[in-house]
Amino acid sequence: MRVADVMTRNIVSVTPRTLLSQAIDLMVRSHISGLPVIEEDGRLAGILSEGDLLRRPELGTEKIGASWFSSLFKAGHLAQAYAQTHGRRVDEVMTRDVIVVAPNERLEEAVLLMEQHGIKRLPVVENDRVVGLLSRADLVRTLAEFLRQPYEEQPVSDQGIKAAIEAEFEAQPWAPAGAIRVEVQNGRVELSGVITDENQRNAIRVIAENTPGVQSVRDNISWVEPMTGIVLSAPETQDKTN
Repeated sequence: MRVADVMTRNIVSVTPRTLLSQAIDLMVRSHISGLPVIEEDGRLAGILSEGDLLRRPELGTEKIGASWFSSLFKAGHLAQAYAQTHGRRVDEVMTRDVIVVAPNERLEEAVLLMEQHGIKRLPVVENDRVVGLLSRADLVRTLAEFLRQPYEEQPVSDQGIKAAIEAEFEAQPWAPAGAIRVEVQNGRVELSGVITDENQRNAIRVIAENTPGVQSVRDNISWVEPMTGIVLSAPETQDKTN
């Protein structure tokens, strides 16, 4: 998928000269945690987020005064910080160095940017103009749309189900493919065998549950504690029916 497939196009934004109080009111009313700051010609000037509003004298959260050494050698940085924590206009408080993404960028790359920079939203820019906004909420909304769609149920043989599950085991580096036995009868899957990490259990079960044609999954997998070799039987097994 591409960013353009998921992004919000009708974005809520402010200008650099917007009063901070107005911008905050807009964030509260719109139930959003960040606003793109856009010039009159459509160019991106910055972004105003909740993170820019944490250090404020009104809240008693501004940073304590600097030492004489810092005041002497970091005066510019301290002045910038003062303006940001005391400013009353958006352009005095906003973040100016903004990570952006193009509308035709792969969604995977956009998510990687979010993870690498610890950010919740990416302005979408094309030809130096803001054309949308990609946020975590957009990703969750799109995921919800996919999950609401029922599987395209097509007749699948028990052998086909077994082959699909085993193929997915082989494709996953964490899966002990050779140690798990898969039996299928009338769409009902029974898993047995041995794992050495209890975290593998849920992932193995998810593979089975997500396979088209599966009606239920029964977990009979045992766990071997790798340090002691003690074998722990599967917990009370219950069929998980799709």
